[in-house]
Amino acid sequence: MSFTPPPAARAYPLRTARGEFAVVDSPVAVGVEPKGVVVMLPGFTGSKEDFTLLHEPLSARGYRTVAVDGRGQFGSDGPETDESAYAQEELARDVHAQVDAVGAPVHLLGHSCGGQIARAAMLLDHSPFRSLTLMSSGPAQISDSQQQRVKLLRDALAVMSMAKVWEAIQAMGPPEEVGGPAVGIGDADQLRRRWLGTKPAQLRATGHQLCTEPDRVAELAAVPLPFHVLSGTSDDTWPVPLLDDMAVRLHAHRTVVPGAEHSPNADQPLPTARALADFWDGLADTRR
Repeated sequence: MSFTPPPAARAYPLRTARGEFAVVDSPVAVGVEPKGVVVMLPGFTGSKEDFTLLHEPLSARGYRTVAVDGRGQFGSDGPETDESAYAQEELARDVHAQVDAVGAPVHLLGHSCGGQIARAAMLLDHSPFRSLTLMSSGPAQISDSQQQRVKLLRDALAVMSMAKVWEAIQAMGPPEEVGGPAVGIGDADQLRRRWLGTKPAQLRATGHQLCTEPDRVAELAAVPLPFHVLSGTSDDTWPVPLLDDMAVRLHAHRTVVPGAEHSPNADQPLPTARALADFWDGLADTRR
């Protein structure tokens, strides 16, 4: 069974100067004034489908949303074993190619690991972007407990097939940052198919990045664009007080979504979409 895009959304390969990337592209709702375009980057072990429940409410608010599978994620091709292809700067350059193909300027949103890739893209060149939203994505490496889980996953990927690792993940019942599905996005067969479609080198490389990412908040704060830090009320990957502090350092708009954990986009999609659209609407008179 395949993931089904939301009504009016279209799933297709986006052609860019750096290859094709699988996207789900949802237009502005009929009769609604267009306000902008949003490019959304999923997190570690995730895919564009993680944003499924955001497309319709954001469309109704006037935003075209384009959710992207990054290189080696689910529907986008990439090397099986060459981790150098997934260096963070390479992934950041992919983001620029994706935005060029979609049509700049865009609001950029990154969830978890996708937020750190979005940050790297912003630091390369902020000119194609109108704003950056970091969703459940912290200032540096992930928490010690999550680092241990990611290291276990990377070790397993070195000696086991993707199918065998998936079986182990299901037996362990890990959190979503290490492969456990976000609530409300796909059934077991769909999630297994997504896992098997992801390249092991992509997981090993981005897992290493999550465990070693330096704090680049000061660099990002120097970028002359509006920032939004959004999270749930609890998060095992980056503690919420750490996200609060990052928002202060970035002079960012801050949203905490009640009842959500590491994936507000899946846990509480309607309040999350409302907070996102409210932030973007508030920038209408202060475009840079």
